[in-house]
Amino acid sequence: MNSTPGAPRTGARPGPAVTLGLVILCIEGYDLFILGAVGPSLLAHPDWDVTRSTLGLLGSLTALGMPLGSIAAGWAGDLYGRRLPMAVSLVWLSLSMLLSAAVDGLTLFAVTRFLTGMGIGALIPLVTAYVSEAATPGRHSLQVGAATTGLALGGIITGVVGRTLLPEWDFRTLFLFGAIPLVLVPVVWRLVPAVVRDRMDAAPAEPTPPAADPAKPGSQLGQLLAPGYRRTTLLFWAATFSGLVIVYGASTWLPTLMVESGYDLSSSLEFSIAFNAGAVVGTLGAALIADRGHLKAATVVSFLLAAVAMITLSTPQPRPLLLLASAVAGFGALGTQALVNIYVAHAHPARLRGTALGFSLGVGRVGAIVGPSYLAAVAVLISSPQAGFYAFVVPAVLGAVLIGRLSSDRRTVTTAQDSGTSAQQPTGS
Repeated sequence: MNSTPGAPRTGARPGPAVTLGLVILCIEGYDLFILGAVGPSLLAHPDWDVTRSTLGLLGSLTALGMPLGSIAAGWAGDLYGRRLPMAVSLVWLSLSMLLSAAVDGLTLFAVTRFLTGMGIGALIPLVTAYVSEAATPGRHSLQVGAATTGLALGGIITGVVGRTLLPEWDFRTLFLFGAIPLVLVPVVWRLVPAVVRDRMDAAPAEPTPPAADPAKPGSQLGQLLAPGYRRTTLLFWAATFSGLVIVYGASTWLPTLMVESGYDLSSSLEFSIAFNAGAVVGTLGAALIADRGHLKAATVVSFLLAAVAMITLSTPQPRPLLLLASAVAGFGALGTQALVNIYVAHAHPARLRGTALGFSLGVGRVGAIVGPSYLAAVAVLISSPQAGFYAFVVPAVLGAVLIGRLSSDRRTVTTAQDSGTSAQQPTGS
């Protein structure tokens, strides 16, 4: 991957960057999975009259704000650097969570979930791009993957907190922990470089034409949709859609599905903890394989493992096997999306990376919007509790096929001459 001549190296060091990214995404994972953890409590609320369809709608409203946050933050990160948009997003996320804890009505609660979704959507492309630019080239997938496991760790914390406090405590108490991101704002201001630099980009053998004006978001998107990038861009968008159907469908519905399958709330939260623990271990293992040149293969297999795990969860099995299947499902959901994000970051130079991640996640967030309501619709139309698990199989297999289609693109491509950039296509295998 080439950058403009004479581009200075990143001012961020890999260790602090990975640690900061991990902490930020851990908090974000908590905010993401909190709705799933309090789902059974919401359904039992005596005054709010929450139904299964309402729960799905709340998950979709959370996801509805994410494309706005992803696209705006990705473009702003390429234009202004990662620091300022990241700090603003952390403040936005904290205030939204605190509002969720304070409201006393379902309508206002739904509004706060939409605002929370905007903050969640903004942070993932910013953190992924920041860690990518600080990562050691030979360990890029591992270091970015380690940071992105924060989402799953946050989910584990959500499960532990939910299992400890619910149903005895008011579910809104769990949203008070959303104030923690405010503490990280000064840390971000100190550690994150104000200007985008890229450790991954090697010095070009020959001068490249000047990049298009980054102040124009249309010019950045135009480069992504130019002939050299277009096919890969569209495949990434579609694969992200499939991955996020699984991620956000599972984050909203997994505990409830387990309760409806005959487990009590504490047991369902144990499965949620196993789900996220599997995502952590699986992502790190897959990232090690990816750094050996098998990023595409690791991503395809992880999508397929999600399908196998969900089928297993739908059937009566010994408890240890169900916990293992839940862990594999976590890797197949959160781990898979982490690999797709790594793939997107690896496929683009620094000047396009934030925009590429922002649009991939932004367009793909339609899957996050569809996911919870899709699962709710299947659960309503088909009375069997197993139907919810089988609903995950379709997007999992589709995602594997889409990433597999990248295998024919093993070449260096150049965007159209009027886009004024050059980049290397990822081999992925």
